[in-house]
Amino acid sequence: MASGLQSRIVMVPTEYGPIEVHVQGEGPLVVMLPSLGRGAADFDDLAADVAAAGYRVACPEPRGLGASAVPDREETLATLAADVAAVIAELGDGPAVVVGHAYGNRIARMTATNHPELVESLVLLACGGFIPVTDEMAVALRTIFDPRNPPEARLDAVGRAFFAPGNDASVWADGWYGKLAHQQEKATVSTPVGDWWAGGRAPMLAVQPADDRLAVPANADALVEAVGDRVEVVVIPNAGHALLPEQPEAVAQTVIGWLDRRFGRSPVEVG
Repeated sequence: MASGLQSRIVMVPTEYGPIEVHVQGEGPLVVMLPSLGRGAADFDDLAADVAAAGYRVACPEPRGLGASAVPDREETLATLAADVAAVIAELGDGPAVVVGHAYGNRIARMTATNHPELVESLVLLACGGFIPVTDEMAVALRTIFDPRNPPEARLDAVGRAFFAPGNDASVWADGWYGKLAHQQEKATVSTPVGDWWAGGRAPMLAVQPADDRLAVPANADALVEAVGDRVEVVVIPNAGHALLPEQPEAVAQTVIGWLDRRFGRSPVEVG
């Protein structure tokens, strides 16, 4: 981590049980939402860098991980967005920047759509959801989340689906939660893409991995076509859908640069 700032756990109460949130730093609130079937730990390095740059970073654990309670309800992207809204309302003193990685960008955009007063802007890391995944990538995802498959087969699928050629997929050998992914996929199926795609009226930064095989670059092109100059696109070379462990410095610099511009701050060197 780039920061010596202490991370603390805050339990955010909701009607459907508490949400465990990892918080560090002080300043404007930045909420980070992880990828399909993965937890808040994916943001450890980015959260530390953003906190060191003068922001308060909140990383909620998806329900079913850590102490985040599993609610007795049918999940939709709207219910998941309501959880994010509860976190912002509890921790923020104004609207937050919401960062969504991969699947998390769907929840981020749903939050901006349903709770616009709580969202200052959005950062979409590997933004997909408009262009369907190929059959090959769908098979890879099923392989990853099926614990009956041997570790080497699952890791090979992680490399093919999530990492650019030549990048080390072993850093994501673990951290896959099949039951969580299943619930999240049900939430996606129950929510039309048009309900969340445009991200309400929020300004957006789309950070597009150049070698993404799951959320292919055509998704970012479609977003620009849909919302025009409300979205800014930055392409990160030598990165696939995983992005965060592949190009951590480039992602941190891009995200912090966006935050500094949004809040009228002078740039802070990362590293």
